[in-house]
Amino acid sequence: MELNNIWLAFGLTLFAGLATGIGSMIGFASKEFNPKFLSGALGFSAGVMIYVSFMEILVKAKDLLTLVYGLRKGSWIAVAAFFAGIAAVAAIDRLVPSFQNPHEMHTAAKFEAMDEKEKQKLMRMGLFSALAIAVHNFPEGLATFMGTLSDPALGISIAVAVAIHNIPEGLAISVPIHYATGDRKKAFKLSFLSGLSEPAGALVGYFVLRSVFNETAMGLTFAAVAGLMVYISLDELLPTAEEYGEHHVAISGVIAGMAVMAISLLLFI
Repeated sequence: MELNNIWLAFGLTLFAGLATGIGSMIGFASKEFNPKFLSGALGFSAGVMIYVSFMEILVKAKDLLTLVYGLRKGSWIAVAAFFAGIAAVAAIDRLVPSFQNPHEMHTAAKFEAMDEKEKQKLMRMGLFSALAIAVHNFPEGLATFMGTLSDPALGISIAVAVAIHNIPEGLAISVPIHYATGDRKKAFKLSFLSGLSEPAGALVGYFVLRSVFNETAMGLTFAAVAGLMVYISLDELLPTAEEYGEHHVAISGVIAGMAVMAISLLLFI
Protein backbone atom coordinates (compact mmCIF):
# COMPACT_ATOMS: atom_id res chain seq x y z
CA MET A 1 0.00 0.00 0.00
CA GLU A 2 1.87 3.05 -1.26
CA LEU A 3 2.01 6.19 0.88
CA ASN A 4 1.14 8.37 -2.12
CA ASN A 5 -2.09 6.42 -2.66
CA ILE A 6 -3.00 6.86 1.01
CA TRP A 7 -2.59 10.63 0.79
CA LEU A 8 -4.53 10.72 -2.49
CA ALA A 9 -7.32 8.64 -0.94
CA PHE A 10 -7.57 10.92 2.08
CA GLY A 11 -7.42 14.07 -0.06
CA LEU A 12 -10.22 12.89 -2.32
CA THR A 13 -12.34 11.95 0.69
CA LEU A 14 -11.77 15.38 2.23
CA PHE A 15 -12.69 17.04 -1.08
CA ALA A 16 -15.91 15.03 -1.34
CA GLY A 17 -16.92 15.77 2.23
CA LEU A 18 -16.29 19.51 2.11
CA ALA A 19 -18.55 19.83 -0.94
CA THR A 20 -21.37 20.36 1.56
CA GLY A 21 -19.77 23.76 2.18
CA ILE A 22 -19.93 24.48 -1.55
CA GLY A 23 -23.66 23.78 -1.49
CA SER A 24 -24.06 26.10 1.44
CA MET A 25 -22.24 28.94 -0.36
CA ILE A 26 -24.29 28.42 -3.53
CA GLY A 27 -27.44 28.80 -1.47
CA PHE A 28 -26.19 32.11 -0.08
CA ALA A 29 -25.12 33.40 -3.51
CA SER A 30 -28.72 33.49 -4.68
CA LYS A 31 -30.76 36.31 -3.16
CA GLU A 32 -34.04 34.70 -4.17
CA PHE A 33 -35.16 31.10 -4.09
CA ASN A 34 -34.66 29.57 -7.55
CA PRO A 35 -36.71 26.38 -8.03
CA LYS A 36 -35.23 25.74 -11.48
CA PHE A 37 -31.70 25.81 -10.10
CA LEU A 38 -32.48 23.41 -7.25
CA SER A 39 -34.53 21.13 -9.51
CA GLY A 40 -31.69 20.92 -12.01
CA ALA A 41 -29.05 20.47 -9.30
CA LEU A 42 -30.93 17.62 -7.67
CA GLY A 43 -31.53 15.99 -11.06
CA PHE A 44 -27.85 16.39 -11.98
CA SER A 45 -26.82 14.79 -8.68
CA ALA A 46 -29.19 11.87 -9.27
CA GLY A 47 -27.89 11.35 -12.80
CA VAL A 48 -24.29 11.27 -11.62
CA MET A 49 -25.06 8.82 -8.83
CA ILE A 50 -27.19 6.46 -10.91
CA TYR A 51 -24.67 6.31 -13.74
CA VAL A 52 -21.59 5.79 -11.60
CA SER A 53 -23.42 3.23 -9.44
CA PHE A 54 -24.41 0.95 -12.32
CA MET A 55 -21.56 1.59 -14.75
CA GLU A 56 -18.62 1.71 -12.35
CA ILE A 57 -19.15 0.91 -8.67
CA LEU A 58 -21.36 -2.19 -9.03
CA VAL A 59 -19.17 -3.47 -11.88
CA LYS A 60 -16.08 -3.06 -9.70
CA ALA A 61 -17.83 -4.85 -6.82
CA LYS A 62 -18.73 -7.78 -9.06
CA ASP A 63 -15.17 -8.01 -10.41
CA LEU A 64 -13.72 -8.15 -6.90
CA LEU A 65 -16.22 -10.69 -5.59
CA THR A 66 -16.02 -12.99 -8.62
CA LEU A 67 -12.24 -12.96 -8.24
CA VAL A 68 -12.70 -14.52 -4.78
CA TYR A 69 -15.84 -16.64 -5.19
CA GLY A 70 -16.06 -17.34 -8.92
CA LEU A 71 -18.36 -15.84 -11.55
CA ARG A 72 -21.70 -17.31 -10.45
CA LYS A 73 -21.39 -17.06 -6.66
CA GLY A 74 -19.56 -13.74 -6.80
CA SER A 75 -22.28 -12.23 -9.01
CA TRP A 76 -25.02 -13.39 -6.62
CA ILE A 77 -23.15 -11.93 -3.64
CA ALA A 78 -22.67 -8.61 -5.44
CA VAL A 79 -26.37 -8.37 -6.26
CA ALA A 80 -27.33 -9.35 -2.70
CA ALA A 81 -25.03 -6.67 -1.26
CA PHE A 82 -26.46 -4.11 -3.71
CA PHE A 83 -30.02 -4.72 -2.49
CA ALA A 84 -28.81 -4.92 1.12
CA GLY A 85 -27.50 -1.38 0.68
CA ILE A 86 -30.90 -0.32 -0.63
CA ALA A 87 -32.66 -2.02 2.29
CA ALA A 88 -30.34 -0.40 4.84
CA VAL A 89 -30.82 3.16 3.60
CA ALA A 90 -34.58 2.56 3.19
CA ALA A 91 -34.76 1.50 6.84
CA ILE A 92 -32.84 4.61 7.92
CA ASP A 93 -35.13 6.75 5.77
CA ARG A 94 -38.20 5.38 7.57
CA LEU A 95 -36.70 6.20 10.97
CA VAL A 96 -36.08 9.86 10.06
CA PRO A 97 -39.29 11.96 10.20
CA SER A 98 -40.09 13.56 6.85
CA PHE A 99 -39.66 17.08 8.25
CA GLN A 100 -36.12 16.17 9.31
CA ASN A 101 -35.16 14.22 6.19
CA PRO A 102 -31.92 15.71 4.82
CA HIS A 103 -32.97 15.07 1.21
CA GLU A 104 -36.33 16.87 1.44
CA MET A 105 -36.17 20.57 0.59
CA HIS A 106 -38.67 23.33 1.33
CA THR A 107 -39.44 26.50 -0.59
CA ALA A 108 -38.48 29.97 0.55
CA ALA A 109 -42.13 30.98 0.65
CA LYS A 110 -42.71 28.46 3.44
CA PHE A 111 -39.75 29.82 5.38
CA GLU A 112 -40.87 33.44 5.15
CA ALA A 113 -44.39 32.63 6.40
CA MET A 114 -43.18 30.99 9.63
CA ASP A 115 -43.58 32.49 13.09
CA GLU A 116 -40.98 32.21 15.87
CA LYS A 117 -42.22 28.83 17.09
CA GLU A 118 -42.11 27.43 13.59
CA LYS A 119 -38.65 28.88 13.08
CA GLN A 120 -37.46 27.04 16.18
CA LYS A 121 -38.83 23.85 14.72
CA LEU A 122 -37.09 24.68 11.44
CA MET A 123 -33.82 25.19 13.29
CA ARG A 124 -34.23 21.78 14.90
CA MET A 125 -34.80 20.29 11.46
CA GLY A 126 -31.59 21.87 10.19
CA LEU A 127 -29.63 20.49 13.14
CA PHE A 128 -31.11 17.02 12.71
CA SER A 129 -30.37 17.25 9.00
CA ALA A 130 -26.75 18.08 9.73
CA LEU A 131 -26.49 15.11 12.11
CA ALA A 132 -28.25 12.73 9.71
CA ILE A 133 -26.04 13.81 6.79
CA ALA A 134 -22.91 13.44 8.91
CA VAL A 135 -23.90 9.86 9.77
CA HIS A 136 -24.82 9.21 6.14
CA ASN A 137 -21.50 10.62 4.88
CA PHE A 138 -19.41 8.37 7.11
CA PRO A 139 -19.69 5.17 5.00
CA GLU A 140 -19.36 7.26 1.84
CA GLY A 141 -16.01 8.47 3.12
CA LEU A 142 -14.99 4.89 3.83
CA ALA A 143 -16.04 3.79 0.34
CA THR A 144 -14.18 6.67 -1.32
CA PHE A 145 -11.03 5.91 0.66
CA MET A 146 -11.16 2.17 -0.02
CA GLY A 147 -11.97 2.74 -3.67
CA THR A 148 -8.99 5.04 -4.17
CA LEU A 149 -6.59 2.58 -2.54
CA SER A 150 -7.92 -0.16 -4.79
CA ASP A 151 -7.99 1.91 -7.99
CA PRO A 152 -7.18 5.67 -8.02
CA ALA A 153 -9.34 6.23 -11.13
CA LEU A 154 -12.29 4.58 -9.41
CA GLY A 155 -11.65 6.63 -6.29
CA ILE A 156 -11.74 9.86 -8.29
CA SER A 157 -15.03 8.81 -9.88
CA ILE A 158 -16.58 8.01 -6.50
CA ALA A 159 -15.26 11.26 -5.00
CA VAL A 160 -16.76 13.33 -7.83
CA ALA A 161 -20.12 11.55 -7.52
CA VAL A 162 -20.19 11.96 -3.74
CA ALA A 163 -19.08 15.61 -3.94
CA ILE A 164 -21.84 16.48 -6.42
CA HIS A 165 -24.34 14.66 -4.22
CA ASN A 166 -23.10 16.54 -1.15
CA ILE A 167 -23.72 19.95 -2.74
CA PRO A 168 -27.55 19.77 -2.54
CA GLU A 169 -27.18 18.18 0.90
CA GLY A 170 -25.23 21.27 1.94
CA LEU A 171 -28.15 23.33 0.69
CA ALA A 172 -30.54 21.14 2.68
CA ILE A 173 -28.66 21.99 5.88
CA SER A 174 -27.84 25.65 5.34
CA VAL A 175 -31.12 26.91 3.85
CA PRO A 176 -33.45 25.99 6.76
CA ILE A 177 -30.90 27.12 9.38
CA HIS A 178 -30.33 30.37 7.51
CA TYR A 179 -34.05 31.13 7.30
CA ALA A 180 -34.60 30.12 10.93
CA THR A 181 -31.77 32.25 12.38
CA GLY A 182 -30.80 34.76 9.70
CA ASP A 183 -27.21 33.78 10.49
CA ARG A 184 -25.29 32.73 7.36
CA LYS A 185 -22.13 31.95 9.32
CA LYS A 186 -23.90 29.47 11.56
CA ALA A 187 -25.62 27.84 8.59
CA PHE A 188 -22.33 27.51 6.72
CA LYS A 189 -20.46 26.23 9.77
CA LEU A 190 -22.93 23.40 10.41
CA SER A 191 -23.02 22.49 6.74
CA PHE A 192 -19.21 22.49 6.60
CA LEU A 193 -18.83 20.39 9.75
CA SER A 194 -21.30 17.74 8.58
CA GLY A 195 -19.03 17.06 5.63
CA LEU A 196 -16.06 16.29 7.90
CA SER A 197 -17.58 12.86 8.65
CA GLU A 198 -16.34 11.80 5.19
CA PRO A 199 -12.62 12.07 6.05
CA ALA A 200 -13.48 10.67 9.51
CA GLY A 201 -14.79 7.58 7.73
CA ALA A 202 -11.53 7.40 5.80
CA LEU A 203 -9.45 7.56 8.98
CA VAL A 204 -11.50 4.82 10.63
CA GLY A 205 -11.14 2.74 7.48
CA TYR A 206 -7.37 3.10 7.54
CA PHE A 207 -6.62 2.72 11.24
CA VAL A 208 -9.41 0.32 12.32
CA LEU A 209 -10.38 -1.73 9.26
CA ARG A 210 -6.96 -2.36 7.74
CA SER A 211 -6.98 -5.91 9.12
CA VAL A 212 -10.04 -6.79 7.02
CA PHE A 213 -9.04 -4.72 4.01
CA ASN A 214 -9.40 -7.35 1.26
CA GLU A 215 -11.27 -8.02 -2.00
CA THR A 216 -14.37 -9.34 -0.24
CA ALA A 217 -14.69 -6.33 2.08
CA MET A 218 -14.18 -3.89 -0.78
CA GLY A 219 -16.61 -5.73 -3.06
CA LEU A 220 -19.35 -5.81 -0.42
CA THR A 221 -18.81 -2.15 0.44
CA PHE A 222 -18.90 -1.02 -3.19
CA ALA A 223 -22.04 -3.01 -3.97
CA ALA A 224 -23.84 -1.71 -0.87
CA VAL A 225 -22.84 1.90 -1.60
CA ALA A 226 -24.08 1.50 -5.18
CA GLY A 227 -27.45 0.41 -3.79
CA LEU A 228 -27.45 3.31 -1.35
CA MET A 229 -26.78 5.82 -4.13
CA VAL A 230 -29.47 4.40 -6.42
CA TYR A 231 -32.06 4.44 -3.64
CA ILE A 232 -31.32 8.03 -2.64
CA SER A 233 -31.47 9.09 -6.29
CA LEU A 234 -34.80 7.40 -7.07
CA ASP A 235 -36.57 7.81 -3.74
CA GLU A 236 -35.35 11.22 -2.60
CA LEU A 237 -33.52 13.38 -5.13
CA LEU A 238 -35.75 12.89 -8.19
CA PRO A 239 -39.11 13.12 -6.35
CA THR A 240 -37.91 16.26 -4.56
CA ALA A 241 -36.80 17.79 -7.86
CA GLU A 242 -40.25 17.01 -9.31
CA GLU A 243 -41.98 18.75 -6.39
CA TYR A 244 -40.71 22.08 -7.70
CA GLY A 245 -42.85 21.62 -10.82
CA GLU A 246 -39.80 21.69 -13.09
CA HIS A 247 -40.06 18.23 -14.64
CA HIS A 248 -38.06 18.94 -17.80
CA VAL A 249 -35.38 20.82 -15.87
CA ALA A 250 -34.99 17.86 -13.49
CA ILE A 251 -34.76 15.33 -16.33
CA SER A 252 -32.30 17.55 -18.20
CA GLY A 253 -30.23 17.63 -15.03
CA VAL A 254 -30.29 13.82 -14.85
CA ILE A 255 -29.10 13.47 -18.44
CA ALA A 256 -26.43 16.14 -17.97
CA GLY A 257 -25.21 14.41 -14.82
CA MET A 258 -24.95 11.07 -16.62
CA ALA A 259 -23.10 12.67 -19.52
CA VAL A 260 -20.60 14.42 -17.25
CA MET A 261 -20.00 11.22 -15.30
CA ALA A 262 -19.62 9.18 -18.50
CA ILE A 263 -17.05 11.60 -19.89
CA SER A 264 -15.15 11.73 -16.61
CA LEU A 265 -14.94 7.93 -16.53
CA LEU A 266 -13.76 7.78 -20.13
CA LEU A 267 -10.99 10.27 -19.35
CA PHE A 268 -9.51 7.81 -16.84
CA ILE A 269 -9.42 4.78 -19.17
